[in-house]
Amino acid sequence: MFLALMLPLLSQAQIANDSLLENGTLENIIQYALKHQPAVQKSILDEQITKSQVNTRLADWYPQIGYNYSLQHNFQLQTAAFQGQIIQLGNQNTSLQQFAYTQNILNPALVFAAVTAKDAKLASKQITTINKVDVVTMVSKAFYDVLLTQQQIKVSDENIARLERSVKDSKAQYNSGIVDKTDYQRATILLNNAIALKKSNEEGLKAKIEYLKTVMGYPAKSNLNVVYDSLAMENSVSYDVAQTVDFTNRPEYQLLQTQKSLQIGNLKYSKFSFLPSVQGFAAYNMNYLNDDISQLYRTNYPQSYAGITVALPLVAGGKRWMNIRQAKWQLKKADWDLTNSENNINAEYAGALAAYNSNLANYTALRENKQLAQGVYDVIQLQYRNGVKTYLELLIAESDLRTSQINYYNALYQVLSSKVDLQKALGQIKF
Repeated sequence: MFLALMLPLLSQAQIANDSLLENGTLENIIQYALKHQPAVQKSILDEQITKSQVNTRLADWYPQIGYNYSLQHNFQLQTAAFQGQIIQLGNQNTSLQQFAYTQNILNPALVFAAVTAKDAKLASKQITTINKVDVVTMVSKAFYDVLLTQQQIKVSDENIARLERSVKDSKAQYNSGIVDKTDYQRATILLNNAIALKKSNEEGLKAKIEYLKTVMGYPAKSNLNVVYDSLAMENSVSYDVAQTVDFTNRPEYQLLQTQKSLQIGNLKYSKFSFLPSVQGFAAYNMNYLNDDISQLYRTNYPQSYAGITVALPLVAGGKRWMNIRQAKWQLKKADWDLTNSENNINAEYAGALAAYNSNLANYTALRENKQLAQGVYDVIQLQYRNGVKTYLELLIAESDLRTSQINYYNALYQVLSSKVDLQKALGQIKF
């Protein structure tokens, strides 16, 4: 009894644990999004719906068996003239039980359903793949954007720590009469600005984390702990740019190819409309006839039969020819859609490649600038403390260091984001 009472609670706890992430690495976040993102889940449901719809249409190929029952009481019997006499036909009470069997042998609509079944299911899967690629792209960029803001806050913390030392040192020198109060005031102004900037980034980080949770389908009221490896992230900026575009790698292009196959099937269906519809049928009827309702089911007058029906449309006012022409035009449109897609993919790849190469060059230069600015600041700070450099030169070095750090992380985010765009353009988003 105790286990029976605790089982629902344990199940709810398990579901709650499954809906949260302990470590929000990029890989974990992507996998979570693929399982919980509404757009992806709706596409998966659409796959099942399409599969059921296709199977429903194909079910008409199987034998159809039905049962019919009727009971009729005639208040007035039908009257007829027979050999000069007026007679009544039928009985006061009739009842029928029928077992009917039909089997489609040839049907243009069912042939079309059979021909296009595989492509219809494939198209729904390809739409799901497209949605998954979009989700991976959005989640990756949102993840990098969160990291960028976190690094900006980290830079602000380092900057605030340096400025607090500067304020302390300049105030001590001012109290000692070595410098005037302008150095102390300048340091205080910069410190206040750094604190305000950090606060702004912290508020922006909250919004960006909420956006990341939205695109990954994460519970809004639950905490998301974003985890990353700085060294691994920096090492992942490189990418082989010598690759060429293969249109068939893009799920959008694959979907257009499948849609073209469906158009070919539609053209075949329009031609199939000239074929006859052939259907076999059989039935077994149990007929009950009696004027006395209490004796109605005492005697059965059975009837059974089987046959075949052939329906051949002869003249339809040119409708079938017009359908064939329309199907051919739609097939030509499908070819133009493929051509247009190839042009768009080429343009997308060229833009993504140019952006990646530009951002990579910028990242390389700013990474060196960051290292140089750190070295310059360390030297000038030491010289300032020894009275060799002025406080203005220290402020300039501090400003250069902060700017180089922020620019470096901006460049890192941009190159990683453009790498995602390049992977998408090449059809190499993995999930």
